[in-house]
Amino acid sequence: MKTASLIPLAAALCLVPCWAHAQSVGMAGVLGSKALLVVDENPPKALAAGEDYQGVKVLAVTEDEATIQVNGARRVLRLGEAPVSVGARGGSGRRIVLMADSRGHFVNSGTINGRVMQYMVDTGASTIAIGRNDAERMGLNYQNGEPVRMNTANGVAQGWRMRLDSVRLGDVEVLGVEAIVTPQPMPYVLLGNNFLAQFQMTRINDQMVLEKRN
Repeated sequence: MKTASLIPLAAALCLVPCWAHAQSVGMAGVLGSKALLVVDENPPKALAAGEDYQGVKVLAVTEDEATIQVNGARRVLRLGEAPVSVGARGGSGRRIVLMADSRGHFVNSGTINGRVMQYMVDTGASTIAIGRNDAERMGLNYQNGEPVRMNTANGVAQGWRMRLDSVRLGDVEVLGVEAIVTPQPMPYVLLGNNFLAQFQMTRINDQMVLEKRN
């Protein structure tokens, strides 16, 4: 049996998004052929491929990631990444409540195509923008997308336009939304107006409420 590989649970859980009706699933380690999963606030549970717990079914386990299925939707968990927030298939929620940080930015975590990302709401961006380093980490096939020319601090460079299968914040999901992958790294995925247009947006002081349109 392989040596158990664990990360501190406090670190694994510190970025759990706080949306109502969403279930958080994190990967705390690997025990041989089993993934050590933390589902909501329950104690860690070791699960092999084919086993399920609290509605979470494990499909595959490798040395540093696990593929799970929740309500028919697949998600990939990786060691050291924030827990994935999942809800009903297709995203049953319609309301997202965000709080501004000390700089007045709305920053939190969500998923793109089932892979964890850290995002910032950017009403000045026309589309979702993803740095190439994040795109590669999330396994996006951006190089198969449409090449686009972009103005950067270092001059004109090539980016890529692609369509994302899923962008999910808590239990709210938007399908088939366009994004631009930029050649330079970025600290966050920028959620631009093509994503925000799917919502009625209200801001009161340090709180932003996004209500999904019909």
